[in-house]
Amino acid sequence: MKRVLIVGASGGIGQAMVAACQARGDDVTALSRSQDGLEITDEASVAHHLSRLEGAFDLVLVTTGALEIDGAAPEKSIKAVTAKTMMDQFAVNALGPALVLRHAAELLPRDRQAVLAVLSARVGSIGDNRIGGWVSYRSAKAAVNQIVHTTSIELSRTHKQSVCVALHPGTVATPFTEKYLGRHPAVPPEEAAENLLNVISGLTPDQTGQFFDWAGKAVPW
Repeated sequence: MKRVLIVGASGGIGQAMVAACQARGDDVTALSRSQDGLEITDEASVAHHLSRLEGAFDLVLVTTGALEIDGAAPEKSIKAVTAKTMMDQFAVNALGPALVLRHAAELLPRDRQAVLAVLSARVGSIGDNRIGGWVSYRSAKAAVNQIVHTTSIELSRTHKQSVCVALHPGTVATPFTEKYLGRHPAVPPEEAAENLLNVISGLTPDQTGQFFDWAGKAVPW
């Protein structure tokens, strides 16, 4: 049995990850706004909920995120960017995970391998961007990729066996993506969860700081 912490456990992927981990016998701690009052963008709320946890976790998975916030759809071009939309995206998709990662050293063991994974998105890849658009969401995901990479460097100094990575779950059929599934094949959350667990189970410390997709393939920054 492994100890698992899932932050954002009430979302489509988060719920599926909780179920998948429990099915394999893991001891799962689930945190979310709807069930626990965790406000991912509030520093005091994150500190309060994480400081109450006892012991170390073999896997910490951050599944929080949002594609549309307050009805603001992804921009078709840079001409559609507004300050509020971009700031909202950075708050949820970059700041939130950063506040969790701030506590990473307190959540992971020092004497064995443990994985800290944050769900990102392929559209956050600068190298993979060939069509433009979705400026705020892309930028926020690129930012969280940098946050993960930086955390991995700092964490490896004290937690030699730690693995800190960004993961792209693929296009998953959840309320998060339902308006954008027309052009992209999607998998149910349960399948996405199994895919992610397969990738996580194969990670090693020499892969820390990298960005992988649901099939375990490296995604360019």
